[in-house]
Amino acid sequence: MVSKTPDQPIVAEIPEEISGLRMTRQRQEIYRILIEQRDHPTANEVFMRAKDRLPNLSLATVYNCLEALVQHGIIRQVNFERESSRYCPNLSEHGHFHDAATGGIHDVDFKPGFNLADVLELPPGAVIHDVEITLRGKLPSP
Repeated sequence: MVSKTPDQPIVAEIPEEISGLRMTRQRQEIYRILIEQRDHPTANEVFMRAKDRLPNLSLATVYNCLEALVQHGIIRQVNFERESSRYCPNLSEHGHFHDAATGGIHDVDFKPGFNLADVLELPPGAVIHDVEITLRGKLPSP
């Protein structure tokens, strides 16, 4: 089943359980916000977007829901130096581009066949389990 609200893309219905986590109404709404607008929002930004649909939602509940989604591998928590944590629903291996002019965060996909050992001097026998690459710069003006 597919649901659509005005000015938002069509998003498949979110199941009641994902990766062993019961998806409460609050978790479903927070996850929906993350997948509808993939702009890596902070917890406070998620809270501001969700409070129209869930007027009794507290910021503490948003933090608890985000933590549960991260712990169950449904979303990723992304940290950029001393900024507030941001949240990303893209679970594929990818990097991030932080636009200094706008503050926007963009997913950066690796080209097919990309191998870190081809561009980095890794310690002998190193096995990589996770990759976090952040690029900083400016995008050209439109």
